[in-house]
Amino acid sequence: MQDELKVACIQSSLVWENPKKNRKHFSERIKEITQEVDVIVLPEMFTTGFTMNASKVAETMDGETVAWMQKKAQKAQAAIVGSMVVVEGNKFYNRLLFVEPSGDVKCYDKRHTFTLAHEDKVFTAGTKKLIIDYKGWKICPLICYDLRFPVWARNVEDYEVLLYVANWPKPRILAWDTLLKARAIENMCYCIGVNRIGIDEAQNEYCGNTAVYDVLGNAITPIKPNREHIEIAVLEKRHISFYRNKLKFLDDRDDFAIN
Repeated sequence: MQDELKVACIQSSLVWENPKKNRKHFSERIKEITQEVDVIVLPEMFTTGFTMNASKVAETMDGETVAWMQKKAQKAQAAIVGSMVVVEGNKFYNRLLFVEPSGDVKCYDKRHTFTLAHEDKVFTAGTKKLIIDYKGWKICPLICYDLRFPVWARNVEDYEVLLYVANWPKPRILAWDTLLKARAIENMCYCIGVNRIGIDEAQNEYCGNTAVYDVLGNAITPIKPNREHIEIAVLEKRHISFYRNKLKFLDDRDDFAIN
């Protein structure tokens, strides 16, 4: 068990529907992380951008990107996290992969597909929440549009880190900023949101605003919009335990079931 968890958040532009170029780009960014970290987080659909051309770019779980993530995780001795387009059978998934240095891969399929972009017409929605136990930390990874649905994220598992990877557009960035902070406060956890920058093929503009919030909703990393950069956040167990023991808000949470 570690008292601290160091998380590197990579805010970056993406090359449209070009996994090879995106893998090369992120290989270069990962090389820039000179200090030891425990987790490296990439944006949603980091190999392609937020495309609905799933049949064109989809990979299998034994494809090049998963192998690349395993190689990079092993070399960096840090878990690599990001989502990509995955095909299984005749179904496509917007799948988040949490790849550990050992090569172990844990998966979460986006539950709330983005109907405004017709993601629900192309991708099969996930049905299972994932809680990862990594180095003694309980991490709940989710994807972009999931941020708008607090019931799905509700901390009934006593996780310590809530993590979102995203392609969240600039016109609605106030919602991104507000809801990340709210998820941290209501779940008494660290909340991390890693978003892309740049303009995609559909002319959607992204400004990033990657951020890490603590239990009280304070930003513990500077928010740098419209810039490609790597931010490293140090999460502390004592911060979580102090405020959970002092305030005990989670003791009053409601019991519920999700259908």
